[in-house]
Amino acid sequence: MELNKIRGINEKREQDLNKLGIYDTAGLIRHFPRAYLDMRSQTRLDEAYHNDMVLTAGRVMREPAVRYFRRGGGQVRVLCEQEGVCFNAVWYNQPYVASKLKVGEEYLFYGRVRRENGAISLTNPSFELCEKAFRLKGIVPQYRLKGNLTQKVLRDAVRLAVDIEKPSSIIPDIIRKKYGLADLYRAYKEVHNPSDFTALKGAADRIAVEEYFALISAFKFIKGGKEQVRLNRYSCAPRELLEFITFRFPFEFTDGQKKAVNEIYADMTGASVMNRLLQGDVGSGKTAVSMCAIFIAVSGGYQAAMLAPTEVLARQNYAALKKTFPDYNIGIITGSMTAKEKREIKGEVKFGIINILVGTHALLQDDVEFKNLSLCVCDEQQRFGVAQRSSLMNKGVTPDVLVMSATPIPRTLSLIFYGDLDITTISDKPKSRIPVQTNIVPAEKYTDMLGFIEREAAQGRQAYFVCPKIEGDDEGTVISVTELFEDLSERMHGVKLALLHGKMKDKEKEEVMRAFKNKETDVLVSTTVIEVGVDVPDATVMVIYNAERFGLSQLHQLRGRVGRSDKKSYCFLMTASKNPQSVERLRILQENSDGFKISEYDYKLRGSGDFMGDRQSGKFMNDLGDLSYGTDAIFLAKKISDETFMSGENLDLIRDVAIRKYSELKDITLN
Repeated sequence: MELNKIRGINEKREQDLNKLGIYDTAGLIRHFPRAYLDMRSQTRLDEAYHNDMVLTAGRVMREPAVRYFRRGGGQVRVLCEQEGVCFNAVWYNQPYVASKLKVGEEYLFYGRVRRENGAISLTNPSFELCEKAFRLKGIVPQYRLKGNLTQKVLRDAVRLAVDIEKPSSIIPDIIRKKYGLADLYRAYKEVHNPSDFTALKGAADRIAVEEYFALISAFKFIKGGKEQVRLNRYSCAPRELLEFITFRFPFEFTDGQKKAVNEIYADMTGASVMNRLLQGDVGSGKTAVSMCAIFIAVSGGYQAAMLAPTEVLARQNYAALKKTFPDYNIGIITGSMTAKEKREIKGEVKFGIINILVGTHALLQDDVEFKNLSLCVCDEQQRFGVAQRSSLMNKGVTPDVLVMSATPIPRTLSLIFYGDLDITTISDKPKSRIPVQTNIVPAEKYTDMLGFIEREAAQGRQAYFVCPKIEGDDEGTVISVTELFEDLSERMHGVKLALLHGKMKDKEKEEVMRAFKNKETDVLVSTTVIEVGVDVPDATVMVIYNAERFGLSQLHQLRGRVGRSDKKSYCFLMTASKNPQSVERLRILQENSDGFKISEYDYKLRGSGDFMGDRQSGKFMNDLGDLSYGTDAIFLAKKISDETFMSGENLDLIRDVAIRKYSELKDITLN
């Protein structure tokens, strides 16, 4: 149903909802609360720490002051008072706020605390008149907002939308009853208007079961899973040569690496085409194993292709291959190359002059043709969709496929989402790796931490500072990478800083990474663009802001960018969250270095939020948004899907869902 049919949603509010990716009532009911406020729990500002998110009351003392900036945007600032404690409430780029605040009125604010030079302020807080706010009882949902939307408007609209949509299940009745699944409509009502936290958890799990049932069932229709008979035969050297090739690497292969190489060799010399997932923890040596697979292919006179998600990683792989295989012709193709450079590379690939081609998405272009492609390697498979992988495979005649993931995926979940792949897991690491010391840094220790990093830099060490987003959010809960860069430039003296984020041009990113790797800069302030693959041995410090915003597995990947040498390394987790669950999650990371254990913990604590996080593309993959649910919901959905397909119940309806979702599923990526 159209949004403008809902009472209270005018044209302007509809536009603001569109900015949130909401275009109809079906999308509105899936705009799940990002948090819940217990109206009985408030914080005194004089007891709050810097960066705390608090629910607190305050009376407006003066007319709001509006200031506009020359470069665009503006600021609204209003002086408030709370039992003798004065504070400022500040909003950026929200000039409309000024007209909603009345002198003498008391408001309930929810926002981030800032303490600077003894002054207290709240940044971009949401607010409601206390007279109205205190009418709200029990657990109150808080939604992500845009533009002129208010919490009250969105709460009312969502509740109406749930009644309009009345979501119903596609799981067969007989199976729903067997597993005691609650009514889906009631589950949505409970999530958006919870009676208590226990009921809220049950409702969230119920919705997750339904959504994962649809997703897993859709995969059953979309993914074939049939074995392909090999049409090309390798005339590569005998297995003994693999031991010889390992001598080209400056380290001894672990038992896990040797086992992986043997499994890949057996696949590539077998009767059926290889379709294998190689997963392993950070630093387990997956790239070296994949290079052995590439050697098997090219030693038989065939070509190999290696696909990477970023130019930084592609060029790193290209350099490693050239160093390891100087006796083969290796090429690279990326989006930042000139048309002439691309044209020359494509010609050499087409006529078989180039044996190994490394590339980013540019490698997938239709006019990139191979003479005899027999092996496709997808580095960081989780960054590519099913269609992209298929596009690469179609450039050869039944080529072997090796996909790699540095994100540790528990086998149970691997079998759900990678049902068409055989799985090899490297569970050990080189013995020379020193565990990274991980610390949760409170706000009052922030200055001390910066001093420590300055001392590390003076000794020739390097550091990463990572933010979750390029730009801060409307609620002021996330610091932007550009704001952090400016702040550190003022705070850290005698330290050379560089900025890196996804909106920069490829050549700019490459230059920044080159300078950092060559130790021309000491500190790299970045988004998660450096999460995977980047290898800088002298980087010994990783600082992660808003750590509670990341899944544990992603935090573990970021931590894996340091500790890549024999030097002692550190990971500092910055968080202002007082949520017990958030603190518990970070302590798990602090106390564990095994990525597989960490990812299992992550799924138990917060469902698959890290497996399918907020970086995903495609409407379907965002349907669960901020919903918090348990791992058991995924496993139950898998079990129910298997039983449904065996029974044959509702398959026509489920097939319709799969077809409707296919345009999104074919391009999904997994964290």
